[in-house]
Amino acid sequence: MNEKIILSADSTCDLGDELKEKYSVNYYPLHVILGDNSYSDGVDLTPDRIYEVYRQEKILPKTAAINVAEYYDYFRKWTDQGYVIHINLGRAISACNNNCQIAANELPGVYVVDSCNLSTGTGHLVIQAAERIVAGMPAEQIAREIQSLTQFVRASFVLDTLEFLYKGGRCSALQMLGANMLQLKPCIEVNNKDGTMGVGKKYRGSLDKALVQYVRDQLSGRDDIREDRIFITHSGISEQRIELVKNEIMKIKSFKEILITRAGCTISSHCGPNTLGILFMTNNP
Repeated sequence: MNEKIILSADSTCDLGDELKEKYSVNYYPLHVILGDNSYSDGVDLTPDRIYEVYRQEKILPKTAAINVAEYYDYFRKWTDQGYVIHINLGRAISACNNNCQIAANELPGVYVVDSCNLSTGTGHLVIQAAERIVAGMPAEQIAREIQSLTQFVRASFVLDTLEFLYKGGRCSALQMLGANMLQLKPCIEVNNKDGTMGVGKKYRGSLDKALVQYVRDQLSGRDDIREDRIFITHSGISEQRIELVKNEIMKIKSFKEILITRAGCTISSHCGPNTLGILFMTNNP
């Protein structure tokens, strides 16, 4: 086997076409079931179409993990070319990582990383892996180092509405009603130790006000933030609000790159439109 390394990730890393091409990342799309039809995340279904169907018919899609056989067939086409590193949506969020690991155990030279994260929280790790591949690091070492980096990723999002979480069975009608009445914008945070998700601070008032305070809460007063890059990832939001967040970031930290990406169908179907997060890495767990 030669030393070629193929980098791959679940579609939920949300890097977007430009970064996907820049870092030579292969995607495996998750399944999205909308009505009677099954789609591939980002291939034949978009978040805007999901929102359109929801407005018209009040139905939301269901998402399904990639199964063992699918991962096996996906990896097998590469195993005679070199090594494969695949970075999954977090194990605590989806069965993808477990299924992927089972498939990888049946094939030579496939290394699987549990990102313990979602969206561009996973995307940070994908870029870290790509940089190590370019530097000539062996595949096994890359996979080991990337797995150890999961504890340094900070991922969170502010939701404009709990409607999609409620319709998807992830919060109660009382919680949704209370949030609406009090104009609450909850922050959903990923625990980078185990990949579970929880509710952090609840912002009160307009979305613009919430986003500005959210950025300040995440970035201010910290000297352990890696300033190479930060993601602004959203589920469909106005350019004005993206600029609002970007400008607030630049007031606080001097990142070399502020990367703006849009979340795919899997993430957007759970959180709804006007969700936005900033995702970055730190030097301390």
